Amino acid sequence: MTKEEFIRDICTGIPDTLPELQAYDPTINHAPKRKDILTKEEKKLALRNALRYFPKKFHKTLAHEFAEELRQYGRIYMYRFRPSYDMYARPISEYPCISKQAGAIMMMIQNNLDKAVAQHPHELITYGGNGAVFQNWAQYRLTMKYLSEMTDEQTLVMYSGHPLGLFPSHKNAPRVIVTNGMVIPNYSKPDDWERLNALGVSQYGQMTAGSYMYIGPQGIVHGTTITVLNAARKRLKEGETSIKGMLFVTSGLGGMSGAQPKAGNIAGVVSITAEINPLAAQKRYDQGWLMNFIPRSTNLSL
Repeated sequence: MTKEEFIRDICTGIPDTLPELQAYDPTINHAPKRKDILTKEEKKLALRNALRYFPKKFHKTLAHEFAEELRQYGRIYMYRFRPSYDMYARPISEYPCISKQAGAIMMMIQNNLDKAVAQHPHELITYGGNGAVFQNWAQYRLTMKYLSEMTDEQTLVMYSGHPLGLFPSHKNAPRVIVTNGMVIPNYSKPDDWERLNALGVSQYGQMTAGSYMYIGPQGIVHGTTITVLNAARKRLKEGETSIKGMLFVTSGLGGMSGAQPKAGNIAGVVSITAEINPLAAQKRYDQGWLMNFIPRSTNLSL
């Protein structure tokens, strides 16, 4: 895609003609199927919530498509509307924006959804299994369009991935106000989150996914290293001063940037990390974050 086509796609938002369906990419780490938790009537509501982003001329086609996504994945991601351009953080000058601050936010959003960064990029999840940037690709497209039009005297208001619109503000005001997962305590159990997310009315944005600020391994590796160090020190016997060579057994390489084995290396312990997802193991290996590690059932060699 050329730079001009990229700019045109961003500024269009929801296209006036339906994009072609895109093939499911098995090389990408996809989110697991979510619970089939909605009643029949709630599923109808979820479809109405999804279709509100589109003109009525699309509804007949998209209703069947979105119903199948909900049945197959437990969520409506709107895969058809996933952009065809490569997703990564470009220089601010390459984004169509009036406000440089808006351009910076566009860059942050695309960094969060970069396949080299995000845990489940096609499902708009950056990390932690549920840390969502948006609930669906229509929200992404509309948000990027709003940001391309924003001035330094406007603020974009977001709720759980849904752009409420541009509002008059001033140059010293935040360019974006974001909130995620605003539910009352009586409706904040795990199944409540699943239901509200499946309905398309609330998402769990974690600390930095839904606010577009995920920076990769820097923050989480620091905290994990301190945790490993303190846990190892508790295992020291009287008179011992070094934790070098102590065994650290853990699991999971995906959602938090391979922090566990990296933290183990920094702490000086020996790490054994279990991972059931070969794509997550392959990704961390390709990025050079795993030392002396060969994923099981691969043809990699050191």
